[in-house]
Formats: sequence, structure tokens, C-alpha cells
Amino acid sequence: MKKNIHVVGAVIIENGKILCAQRGATKTLAYTWEFPGGKIEEGETPQTALKREIDEEMNCVIEIGDAIETTIHEYDFGIVHLSTFYCHLLSGKPELTEHVAISWLSPDELTSLDWAPADIPAVHKIQQDLIR
Repeated sequence: MKKNIHVVGAVIIENGKILCAQRGATKTLAYTWEFPGGKIEEGETPQTALKREIDEEMNCVIEIGDAIETTIHEYDFGIVHLSTFYCHLLSGKPELTEHVAISWLSPDELTSLDWAPADIPAVHKIQQDLIR
């Protein structure tokens, strides 16, 4: 039986652009793009985990807004349960500590990237929410 992995992703919006992060060569799903975040540890709420992960991965403090999407995607290594949230930066500028690249894209540009499969439903939902 595959392991269930519960993770969170931050859809950080600044000046109408969304922060996208590219996974490194040594990571699972190498070089795909994702919304930054990570695993929910035991005893954490999704929001607490997201604040911790963004602080650890990008040296930023965020404010978490509305939930966007919860996606369940089965990979060969396990079943990922990804919950994404709209976020805004409160302090700091995103730094590359876990990722090889970041890009700020408008909602209509998001589909130009090669996204990790679990992130794709959130990409589509964001485009429905933000492109008018």
C-alpha cells in the first residue's frame, strides 16, 4: 500500500503576479514547477505547516488567505494530498534555498510551465479565479 503524504502549497501573489518555484535535479519530480510549501508535520494545521515551510524554504513570512484547491494525486512514490492557499508576503523576499529557480508569472502565463501533476488542478482554479 502506498504512503499518504499530506502537503501544502503557497500561491503567493504580489503585484498581480504569482510565485512559481522549480524543483532541483536531486528532488523527486526534478525540474517540474510547483507552488512552494511542503509536508504537514504531525500536530500541525495546514496553515501552520505552510507558514513554517515558507519561512524555512524561502526565508519569508506570509499571510495565508483563502483555500484554493485540495488535490489527491497518486505518484509511484506515494499518494500526495496537496492543499493550496492564496498568500501574500508580509516580510522578506523569496530566496532560493530548496529550489533551482523561481519566477513571477501572471495567471494567464501559468500554463507555460511544466507543473508537477498535483499542482495542475490548482493552476486551473487560479486561472478561473483571477483571469477575467
